[in-house]
Amino acid sequence: MKILYGVQGTGNGHIARSRAMALAFAKVGAKVDFLFSGREPESYFSMEAFGDYQTRRGLTFISHHGKIDPFQTAWQARPLQFLREIRELDLTGYDLVINDFEPVSAWAARQQQVPCIGISHQNSFRYPIPAAERGVLDRLLVRHFAPCDQHIGLHWHHFDQPLLPPVVHLQPQLSDPATPQQVLVYLPFEDLPQITALLQQLAPQQFVCYHPVLRESAQLGNIQLKPLCHQSFMQDLHHCNAVISNAGFELPSEALTLGKKLLVKPLAGQFEQQSNANTLVRLGLATRLHKLELAEIRPWLMASPAQPVVFPCVATALVDWVMAGRWQHQGSLADLSKTLWSQVAYPPYATIG
Repeated sequence: MKILYGVQGTGNGHIARSRAMALAFAKVGAKVDFLFSGREPESYFSMEAFGDYQTRRGLTFISHHGKIDPFQTAWQARPLQFLREIRELDLTGYDLVINDFEPVSAWAARQQQVPCIGISHQNSFRYPIPAAERGVLDRLLVRHFAPCDQHIGLHWHHFDQPLLPPVVHLQPQLSDPATPQQVLVYLPFEDLPQITALLQQLAPQQFVCYHPVLRESAQLGNIQLKPLCHQSFMQDLHHCNAVISNAGFELPSEALTLGKKLLVKPLAGQFEQQSNANTLVRLGLATRLHKLELAEIRPWLMASPAQPVVFPCVATALVDWVMAGRWQHQGSLADLSKTLWSQVAYPPYATIG
């Protein structure tokens, strides 16, 4: 079986999840090619797991000062180029397309009638689960941005739907004791000067802060500033005792798995992140940050440490499921869902009902 794996490259969460899937496919000797879209080719980093991958422009979202900018997003869309990329993507020789909310490969698979499986957190919103209020555009995006033949949704709880737990890849050799009082900060959609001005007021609390505008490491008082690097980031994630991040899906999933205290600030105007923040609070697994203000961060810093959420190895289970062809059988996804959720264990303070 030869597979094309399309990945939304706008955020690093899709790439992190697909990295776990790439390693799981490699273990069984599967032939998988990767295609990424959503950012400039030179902006990808730590991509060794994906071999000789392809890139396309695709579609992306533009943010400014921590909010989605709808006008810039529309201006940058370039629909004619997007349609040309769909038309020119030749899927001849591929038996299956797997898709992580990547529109070019999804629409090309539909036009060329190649089977397509979507694996993403966004797919969970196709089911009746707790979610923030969504507009017409949000509903259209979930349904039509990256259409597939089968949509597999990932989430932190099943909500009585055939969802799967998160796909998390963590390196055991990095699991050393946490560094006392070190907090990892990753707020890529916020302005770095605003972040650092706030964190400096929290000294002597120590922070390590990653941001996409940084090109080299630096020390700014109580803050270590670092450019994006997967290996370095994962080491700091393992060694910190708490995480401040936006309310994406993959980084909170990794933090929960490692038992890190979690403070999330959802991206304004982004339905998925608003929903994620609400769900984490509802499940008792994180605290929500409404504004970058001391009054919200100080109480969280003083709160009790977190405990791990135990998730099974979903990547391995999914790869076995795909390679065995079980995706072609009705009811097999529900069976896989039940099997995986039976292996999940939440900390005693979680509010799972």
